Amino acid sequence: MTPRERVITALKHRDTDIVPYQVDFTLEAHRKAAAYYGDERIERHIGNHLSNAMYDIYTATHRDVGDERFQDHFGVVWNRTVDKDIGNVEGLCLPEPTLSGYAFPTVDVEFYREIYRRFVADNPDTFRLGAIGFSLFERAWTLRGMENLLMDMVEQPAFVDELLERICEYNLGAIRVAMEFPIDAVHFGDDWGQQQGTIMGPAMWRRFIKPHLARMYREVKARGLYVSQHSCGDVRELMGDLVDIGLDIFNTFQPEIMEPVWAKREFGDKLTFWGGISTQRVLPFKTPAEVRENVQYMLRTMGQNGGYICAGTHDIPADVPTENLVAMIETLRGQHSGTHSPW
Repeated sequence: MTPRERVITALKHRDTDIVPYQVDFTLEAHRKAAAYYGDERIERHIGNHLSNAMYDIYTATHRDVGDERFQDHFGVVWNRTVDKDIGNVEGLCLPEPTLSGYAFPTVDVEFYREIYRRFVADNPDTFRLGAIGFSLFERAWTLRGMENLLMDMVEQPAFVDELLERICEYNLGAIRVAMEFPIDAVHFGDDWGQQQGTIMGPAMWRRFIKPHLARMYREVKARGLYVSQHSCGDVRELMGDLVDIGLDIFNTFQPEIMEPVWAKREFGDKLTFWGGISTQRVLPFKTPAEVRENVQYMLRTMGQNGGYICAGTHDIPADVPTENLVAMIETLRGQHSGTHSPW
């Protein structure tokens, strides 16, 4: 099986020869892994099953404005003096609850086409994800500020509706360009959760986020493609809603929040879970032997009957020791030879 075939089989909730897997890195973790394996392009040795256009789009839409600051295509400035991977939002594009005076970007069709031409050519055998990062809530708060946006949901709901509608329209334009190319799914990034519960609460999520999300999902499903959604945090109270509007792949599956046996029992026949190896409690703190045992446990518990892509719960962070990073990679790779078979 190719990596792409393996993921599609898992999405159909059927057993695969090995459990598909993915290892993505922050910059510092990538440096550690590259030093260990002696190759800057270590991804080609890992055997990853997914390719995500989000990284290509992110790089192409952020221009250097000096002093470790980068501006994206919505005008948001990201300060990377501390967080070298994404950065922290600097300033507000929408200091008041109005779109007056703000020029929304338009979808540059040829710009996106060029990104996807290269993306498809560079990833012939993997499961290819088109991508919309900061897709709704995150894009809105990066423009308005999180505290302001949460207050606006209570005090200025018409403004929030208008803002999210404009963001959704932009996303739909970008999605339509992506779907001109032979991709397999569209991946949406949008963090709604905190360690306990959702940031805005389920009622506000259903009022403001869900209708636009459903519209974007419908666009993807109408083309016969899969839908993948990323949200960090505790979004258990939203899982039924996500299934109802057509979600296929849920990322990131955090076991400290969503207990694996429960997740497999409640949603294992409806969703494919992507994640499971904790970047909060396992990879930074356990021994290499414990990391290997944890990876094996997740492969056994989540991988039977498909519906699972084994991965860190986020890009591997800088505080993960090299030996633990290697233990995870080698256990996943060992499935190919049977040296670390979960069965």
